[in-house]
Parts: sequence; C-alpha cells; structure tokens
Amino acid sequence: MISTTKDFYSVVEARRSIYGISNEPVVSVERIKEVINHSVKHTPSAFNSQSARVVVLFGENHTKLWNITTESLRKIVPADQFGPTEERMNAFGSGYGTVLFFEDTDVVKSLQTQFASYADNFPIWSQQSNGMLQYVIWTSLELEGLGVSLQHYNPLIDEEVKDEWDIPNSWKLIAQMPFGKPIAPAREKEFKPLEDRVKVFE
Repeated sequence: MISTTKDFYSVVEARRSIYGISNEPVVSVERIKEVINHSVKHTPSAFNSQSARVVVLFGENHTKLWNITTESLRKIVPADQFGPTEERMNAFGSGYGTVLFFEDTDVVKSLQTQFASYADNFPIWSQQSNGMLQYVIWTSLELEGLGVSLQHYNPLIDEEVKDEWDIPNSWKLIAQMPFGKPIAPAREKEFKPLEDRVKVFE
C-alpha cells in the first residue's frame, strides 16, 4: 500500500456519509481494487474465519444494481410517495461504483459444528467482523478522496443480485456501499456528551 501524509485519527474523523456523488474518476479502478483487497486481507475475524466476501461493481454493473434496487422498491412504495425514493436511488446510481458486502454462511455453519460450545456466537461474531470490514473499506476509500455511504436494501434485492452476478447461495448479502467523487458535503453531525458514553476507572 502507498503511504499517505494523513494520520489515522484525521482519517477516522473525516469519514462521513456522503450522499452527493458523481461518476467522475478520483482514483483508478486498480487503486480501488488494491485498497479493497488490502482491507479484506487484513481485517480481523473470529477464529480467523475470514467469512466476509466482497463484490465490487463498476460501470454498467454498478448502474444495474441501483436499477434493480429502484424497481424492487417501486413494488412496495406507493406511487404517489415514490419521488424521494427514486431521487435517492438515482443519487447512488450516479456514483463511480458500489461495494457489496456478504457473509459466507457455510463458513459460519462449519465453525458452529466444529466448536459447538460457541455455536450461538458465531453468527454474531460474523456480523461484527463484517462491520469492521465495512468500516475499514469505508475509511480507506475516504482516504483516497472518495465520497461513501452505507446502505441496506437487503433482503429486498438479495435474489436478483445473486442471479445477476452469479453469487453462491451460501453468500448472505449484508450491505451496499456506493462511492464516487464527492459533489456535496456531509450533513451536520451532532455528538452526544462523551461522559454519557465512556466510563473510565483508574
């Protein structure tokens, strides 16, 4: 990986949900692939299970995902209320690409069988690890100058996604992460008092 001048804490603070994005290139596809591969390889997982799976969509594939999502939502959102939903889908589709996050349930089931005393915990740990991966990729893409947000239109789009991109049946869709060149700033964010959220005993 190429080193940068930004320190870790600055990157953590800068990572925000960016909804206004365009498909204008910010960094190369090769660089994005490098960042994602590095994140997948080095994000921790319980028992080193490495159950997370990622699919990255660019170009027509990226557009197709948000068309699928739009039409899936059209079936359940009243027509007279669909305008804002369609605008949101168009905004995501206007980006440069999307990262799809999955968990391989076969890996989780195998661990449940192998370590039966922890069986109830493996699905929880699996989700926790996937959440860490989402954060690492999100923050890494922000560091590269991309605007990113995290969406959850599963399970509404699960079957069409699997059919369209030949996804194994054991892969469970967890989240969708559209990204692109930022064209609008993040919304204002309020922070609750840290003394209500952190306790320290010395």
